[in-house]
Amino acid sequence: MLPRQPSCVLTGAASGLGRAFALELASRSSRILLADIDDAGLAETSRLVEQRGGTAKTLRCDVSKIHDMQRLHAEATSWLGDVDLLINNAGVAVGGPVGEVPLEDWAWIVGINQWGPIYGCHLFVPAMKKRGSGHVLNVASIAAFACAGGMGPYNVTKAAVVALSETLAGELSGTGVGVTVLCPYFFKTNIAQSSRTTGMSVATETVHRIMEKSAVQADEVARRALAACERGKLYVFPHKEAKALAALKRVLPETMLKRIGPAAAKRAEKW
Repeated sequence: MLPRQPSCVLTGAASGLGRAFALELASRSSRILLADIDDAGLAETSRLVEQRGGTAKTLRCDVSKIHDMQRLHAEATSWLGDVDLLINNAGVAVGGPVGEVPLEDWAWIVGINQWGPIYGCHLFVPAMKKRGSGHVLNVASIAAFACAGGMGPYNVTKAAVVALSETLAGELSGTGVGVTVLCPYFFKTNIAQSSRTTGMSVATETVHRIMEKSAVQADEVARRALAACERGKLYVFPHKEAKALAALKRVLPETMLKRIGPAAAKRAEKW
């Protein structure tokens, strides 16, 4: 269970889902340490948090760098004291066929999507475990279950986040510390603008249209994720599409992957 006014550390807080988390937490009068590499976006999120009734402090932080994450941990310990909720939200996307995506792009996405949550858990979980309270919310994706072709780097890193969360949940069982992994479907974010693609021409406008059609957008994704934390749920699939894909993966894993891979490749060619 989360306190009524949790003290929180939030990465990827400058826009999109990160900002939605910040505003939802602000409505609970939370104190939030906002981290991102986008200074202007951080400042705007901080302003909106204060306007909504929360208390915010910002810190420029590259989650792929251990020294930055150690600085985030030190700042959180100094300002917040006990951290009730760690949200490992920062993420990027890389697309393209395996063998064609440059290794530099692999390293970039692994550093942010995979090492970021690893660093966060490594630094913040021991204190939570010691005092017997706290919660970790790791942001993954339904891509961890539905590994569509042309998105290898993204699929791999998000699957790693699910594996990290599942492992941590087992290790922390009975300690009073909770773990939740968020696996959403498409919704509006800025991830497409910062994405890197190789060997495929994906129109940003088309991706935006898919995102905009979603019935569940960032603010509702944030609410459902935090509600899952409060209920002590490990998995949260905020979209009906995500729930369906996860269920299908459990029942007919090979059939699903054989169909999704070629379908995604054909869609990429069409785009």
